[in-house]
Amino acid sequence: MTGKVCFLGGARYRHPLDPTSAKKFRAMRSLGEIFVIGFSMDVKPRIFSEQAHFYLLPQLPLPVFRYLELFLVGPVLILWVILFHRVRVIVAQSPYEGIVAASMIKMVSWLGYRVGLAVEVHGDFENSLFAYRSIKFSPMYRLIMNHAARYSLARADVLRAISDSTKQQLQRWAPSAEILQFSAWTDIEPFLARGRTGQSDRADTVLYAGVLTPLKGVHHLIAAFGRIAATFATVNLVIAGAPQNRNYAANLRKQVRDANLGSRVQFIGHLPQVELAERMAEASVLVLPSESEGFGRVLLEAMAAGTPVIGSRVGGIPELITEGSTGFLIGPGDETALAAKLSWLFGNRQQARRMGQVAHQFAAQMFTTERYLQGYREVFALAEQATERNEHAASAL
Repeated sequence: MTGKVCFLGGARYRHPLDPTSAKKFRAMRSLGEIFVIGFSMDVKPRIFSEQAHFYLLPQLPLPVFRYLELFLVGPVLILWVILFHRVRVIVAQSPYEGIVAASMIKMVSWLGYRVGLAVEVHGDFENSLFAYRSIKFSPMYRLIMNHAARYSLARADVLRAISDSTKQQLQRWAPSAEILQFSAWTDIEPFLARGRTGQSDRADTVLYAGVLTPLKGVHHLIAAFGRIAATFATVNLVIAGAPQNRNYAANLRKQVRDANLGSRVQFIGHLPQVELAERMAEASVLVLPSESEGFGRVLLEAMAAGTPVIGSRVGGIPELITEGSTGFLIGPGDETALAAKLSWLFGNRQQARRMGQVAHQFAAQMFTTERYLQGYREVFALAEQATERNEHAASAL
């Protein structure tokens, strides 16, 4: 693959890039020239080149404004990268961005440009929006979103899933489509490095890492921790993550105060990758109590750091956790089961340490940069092959 590819999505990027993103796009340079249409971390739009070419829209405060930006400005940027940079493949990072890409690809086909389209699914695109926040007129939104998803998936040349669950969802929507599956990018080396050192003295800490939204189920974790707090008086709960839903984050703090756990629960905000790896390597267990999850990358990172994990039996999480070997699975929202698994881990320290060692070995084999790059080589190749077929068909008319 030596062509030009553009990624279109709602991802946010810093300038300069954070070390994890810089590492990812540095690796992807071997696949061709990469363009990215996404969002800035603040209200300032940005255009810059660093490992790839970035066109970032301002991060406006309300989600509805960001959707409008993407649907109004996104088409202009897609036309720009196709007409002036000769991009050959567009990768839409959800079916909803896919409708913008598919519409512009059809438009430029009238001008004689043939561009391939790949559509990715990183989570439950049917339901996750409604789980993250309360939506007025949700039936109308669902109808519009379903039409948009159906439109883009029907016009994609190749689909990409990140887990068995997302692949199954795509198969329901596009049963005849070509679907490739490989995991999301993970800068796993800092976590593997900490896991290789074999942290012997772990803090009596339960760790959560991720954004603070209802979908992540952190309130269930706090409730389960409250059940074991008296029995394990030295154990603390550390919650690392940005308050994506500020009302929910405030309610979590209130829940902690109401349960008289203020001295035992710490909110530490978002952590850089290296510091997160250190926290994971020090923790006794990482818990991801999500009610919906596409892949659960944070679980793989914790396992790489040699830490046993507990995750909900949703989405791609069961693909990462082998029950009783690398961690435990619980039903979403099952606070009783979560408390029981936490009690077992703190009551069986040697077995828990062995569980973390097995988890580290699994994570070392699960993700590699080369496997990730090979997945995109195949995505780009299939999209370009479809483009070439379309060109031959058009020339034969």
